[in-house]
Parts: sequence; C-alpha cells; structure tokens
Amino acid sequence: MALPTQMTAIEIVGGAGGADALRPTRAPLPAVKSGEILIRVHAAGVNRPDIVQRQGGYPPPPGAPSTLGLEVAGEVVIGAGRWREGDRVCALLGGGGYAQFAAVDARHALTIPAGLDMIQAASLPETAFTVFVNLFEHGALKAGETLLVHAASSGIGV
Repeated sequence: MALPTQMTAIEIVGGAGGADALRPTRAPLPAVKSGEILIRVHAAGVNRPDIVQRQGGYPPPPGAPSTLGLEVAGEVVIGAGRWREGDRVCALLGGGGYAQFAAVDARHALTIPAGLDMIQAASLPETAFTVFVNLFEHGALKAGETLLVHAASSGIGV
C-alpha cells in the first residue's frame, strides 16, 4: 500500500490553551523505527494527561511527538513483531495519537477485543496497561487471591 508523505494532525495553537486551541495541521508521516508499527488511526482516546498537556502543564516525554494523544485504535499499515498489515489494534503511545497515523512500539499494542468498536477500543490501552502493571507486575496478584478496589473512579475505575 502506498502511504502518503503528509497527514493531518492536531496542533495546539499557541502551545497551550482551551479546547478551542486545537486545530488541524499538515505534518509529515511519522518515521517508523525498528520494533514499531504504523497505525492508521480511526479513533484516539482523550484522557487527563492529554488535557493537562493541552493546557500547558504536562510536557511530552523526551523524544515523544508534540502532538497530543496517548491512546489510539486503528488498523496496522506497517507491521512488526506479531502485527501484520490489516490487524485491528489499540495501543498506548508517548504522544502523536491525534493524527491520521501513529508510530507505536509493537509491544504496546493490543488486539481489539470482540464486541468493541474503534471508539471504545481507543479508551482501553491506558487503563489495561496501568491495571496490569500495578496489579500483576508490581502487586504480584496471583490466582486465588482477593483484590478489593476501594473508591475506584475516573478512567481506571471504569
């Protein structure tokens, strides 16, 4: 598939502001590094870090795109690892999701679960990865143990 060299992305006019500071702009297609996939974005999640970054209070991590967007759902157009062209995925990224295409570490992508559309799937990665890391990697939760979630709210609580 021939890919364009330019895409539409969302920029923050003036570097910070309210939602009305978001404007479409033309940007180069992201360069795909080894171990990354390129996703044609169908939907992007909107979460608290995106809002705080738009307001000027949360700079992108070093090396991350300045374009907002930490979660996306879409279709793989350049595969890597287990991902192939045409796979439907959602992914967590360091930025750049508010665009037509996003380059993503292949390890940070998930198959979109059956029954979820692209919009629903775009809200999944931040929550899924955060819960997995905290409960299973840091918390070492194991089969047969009980977990009490107290006063869960916001994205993780959902």
